[in-house]
Amino acid sequence: MLSASAAHNIVGIIGNVISFGLFLSPVPTFWRIIKKKDVEEFQPIPYLATVLNCLFWVLYGLPIVKKDNILVFTINLFGFIVEMVYVGIYLFYSEKKKRNRVLLILGGEAVFFVVMALIAMLAFKFKKRALFVGIICDVFNIIMYGSPLAVWRKVIMTKSVEYMPFFLSLAGFANGCIWTTYSLIKFDLFILISNGLGAILGGIQLILYACYYPSTPKKNKGKDAGKPSEVQLSGQNAV
Repeated sequence: MLSASAAHNIVGIIGNVISFGLFLSPVPTFWRIIKKKDVEEFQPIPYLATVLNCLFWVLYGLPIVKKDNILVFTINLFGFIVEMVYVGIYLFYSEKKKRNRVLLILGGEAVFFVVMALIAMLAFKFKKRALFVGIICDVFNIIMYGSPLAVWRKVIMTKSVEYMPFFLSLAGFANGCIWTTYSLIKFDLFILISNGLGAILGGIQLILYACYYPSTPKKNKGKDAGKPSEVQLSGQNAV
């Protein structure tokens, strides 16, 4: 029989694999930007938000904040690197005005993160440190769930799931379930709150897909080839 520690690690590794896929889901969109050498109407805000979100979960995964959280640390470090690559591509192909705006936001995020990290390290002892950082992580995760809620509205209004890909929706649901399980094996309130909510919202999203798929207009594959989905990583959380 598996020990709790072994089960915790196995579930965490599965969660890393699913989250890995979610982080790579926007690759087609950025490949399209590279080929066109133009960001067009692409919005970088969800990716900038994910950068900061990953940074705080990296901090939460450090042993100086929370013990036995190495798998939370690894996947969010990977996510941070990937998101920065996406932002870098946007910066390279965007016009000066858009580039300056993104750089300003990145600078603000860096300052905010450093200030919060210093407060966590200097103002709190070990037991309270996880509480402080965990609350920040959950607040950002909950804010990021606003993105799929906007997509739900579009699905209901248009009675079409064109902009809500099934496999990405399924992966988001599975991700929430796996990390919820991870948080229950060795109880972690902050991972539970974020991913319990994520699993519930992911389940609702799949129900919406089932309800509106039959009424979705069938499109010509050639006509819309290369058209990016509006549902990328925005609103999806690795942990």
